Amino acid sequence: MSALPSGPAHVYSGGFLGGSAQARTIRRIMTLAGLPVRLGWPGAQGRVAVWGHSPRARRGAWVAERSGAKILRLEDAFLRSVFPGRVAGEAPLGLLIDERGVHYDPTQPSDLETLLATHPFDDHALIERARLGIARLRAAQLSKYCGHDPDMPPPPPGYVLLIDQVRGDASLRHGGLSGEIPAQLFQEMLIQAQLDHPGARIVIKAHPESRHGARAGHFDATDITEGVSFSEDPVSPWELLEGAIAVYTVSSQMGFEAILAGHRPHVFGHPFYAGWGLTQDLEPHPRRGRRLTRAQLFAGAMLLYPHWYDPCRDALCSYEQAFDHLEAQVRAWREDRHGYVAHHMRAWKRPHLQGFFGRWKRLRFAPNPAPDRPSLIWGAAPAPAGARVLRVEDGFLRSRGLGAALTPPLSLVADDLGLYYDPTRPSRLEALIAAPLPPGGAARARRLIAGIRTAGLSKYNMAGTTPVLPAGHRILVPGQVEDDASITLGAGSIRTNLALLAETRARNPGAVVIYKPHPDVEAGLRPGAVAPDAALRHADLIADRADPVALLDKVQEVWTMTSTFGFEALLREIDVTTFGAPFYAGWGLTRDLGPVPARRTARPGLEGFVHAALIAYPRYLDPVTGLPCPVEVAIDRLAAGVSPRPPLLRVLAKAQGVVAPHMPFWR
Repeated sequence: MSALPSGPAHVYSGGFLGGSAQARTIRRIMTLAGLPVRLGWPGAQGRVAVWGHSPRARRGAWVAERSGAKILRLEDAFLRSVFPGRVAGEAPLGLLIDERGVHYDPTQPSDLETLLATHPFDDHALIERARLGIARLRAAQLSKYCGHDPDMPPPPPGYVLLIDQVRGDASLRHGGLSGEIPAQLFQEMLIQAQLDHPGARIVIKAHPESRHGARAGHFDATDITEGVSFSEDPVSPWELLEGAIAVYTVSSQMGFEAILAGHRPHVFGHPFYAGWGLTQDLEPHPRRGRRLTRAQLFAGAMLLYPHWYDPCRDALCSYEQAFDHLEAQVRAWREDRHGYVAHHMRAWKRPHLQGFFGRWKRLRFAPNPAPDRPSLIWGAAPAPAGARVLRVEDGFLRSRGLGAALTPPLSLVADDLGLYYDPTRPSRLEALIAAPLPPGGAARARRLIAGIRTAGLSKYNMAGTTPVLPAGHRILVPGQVEDDASITLGAGSIRTNLALLAETRARNPGAVVIYKPHPDVEAGLRPGAVAPDAALRHADLIADRADPVALLDKVQEVWTMTSTFGFEALLREIDVTTFGAPFYAGWGLTRDLGPVPARRTARPGLEGFVHAALIAYPRYLDPVTGLPCPVEVAIDRLAAGVSPRPPLLRVLAKAQGVVAPHMPFWR
């Protein structure tokens, strides 16, 4: 991000001082950037902050001119939110704070133009970050506004794409070298596109604000003639760009994305990305003569110029962290945009489910399905006839505390194909494991594994004792809840903890066998207890109430039926033998002695498997801000001991758990 001298910034607009999420976030980013907001007269050495060239910016410009203060012009960063601020009131994910001008005003140099004109861009690491950033944008289909419907198909390919903009926008009022860009330039652009591509279909892309009725664009139904169509549907800009044979714009940011998509767009104004040899410009820019690559343009505009903000950590951050955050927000919208009907959900779970899946359209808790909404079902509970079902379960980095003790989770999965612990049918997790990694996925998984190991995290993250272990080749046998669905659906011939211990000892007569009872069983909440004398016939030690991570650090192998403990062992590069078919068996990572499904033929490696299981499959909810968040934030919270608050009526909730199996209407 660009460095600014610290000191107060005086403001004269309610947009900076209001109580909305946008105003609060703008003030917070400014404070973190060393520019706390102030009222009053700035003085000759002071600074005045204004929003671009908005109408209210004139007040600040007047004060700056008379006081001699320096003026700072602010705008949203080029990766903003799910919807435009005028549509949904979302706060920006970053700010552009410019001391020289504003990026869309070519009448004078801006900090961005100066950066693009003078930066050497010879840092290999920076350019590699830029290349990866472009690839991730395209793969995730993210843009400045991301409210694209993933089910909305683009037009058939082979068209010329024209990009509309809203009337009166500051980027048009100040987007020409002589000042305001005339409205008729859009009509001239349409005519030129038809002349350049006779007989080709023309698709006019509406601005998101026009589609939502916030502001009018330059094209409407009167422009629809033979061969010209108007695209108001929320189609992904990246898909529109992929199907286009040419792109025409005045100054839209989508022209920048067109460059990143491989186009050389025709540009009729002077946006920040024009004049660097990557566009076909209607008229040359008098100052911009340098030739940049796509990666260099991206490095300047996305990595170096903005001040990015992480709302979960409440800190300025890198572009990559901001991207991860927005990706989590967009995933929540794309998956939840139609809303859900939730069936058979216990009352204590409902507020947390609402936080996970009801951010954009509140959940309905009802016994019957709805034709316009998918159904959420917990685990393997019966589904209503005819419903489109997503089955919900805890994720693999869950909480600090047991689910059976009513500790709400930080992560949940919603599987539209099956259940990850049910090997009798495919699951969405299996599909993700078999799919190619997205750009940067392997490196992100490596960082994630290192973070989990450094923080000593597990599924439940419960403290415990650290027993002294006998010397020798140590095999850890994790106990399980014996009526758990992963055993009833995924175990082989060995289905009890005692049988698991006996078989492990029989196959390893000279090893040190350590038995770790399941914490739910130790707490007396679930079945699966093994009498100590029976366990010690096969085990050398019972690690009662022991710290599971500390045990993993001291053993060479884990033998299990279907326990998630086996996955945690894989994260620590410990050999794992399975007797059942847990979600991590059959992918070339384990020694499998159980009935693993033949369809598991992919070999993703540990990084690919971890990316699927901990990044792509679960959803995470930040217990501090209540926002959808990336897995890295969840790791920070778990490492700091922060978990969602348990329900207030714990006694009632526990009683409900006892009567629920006999009274389905409670669930």
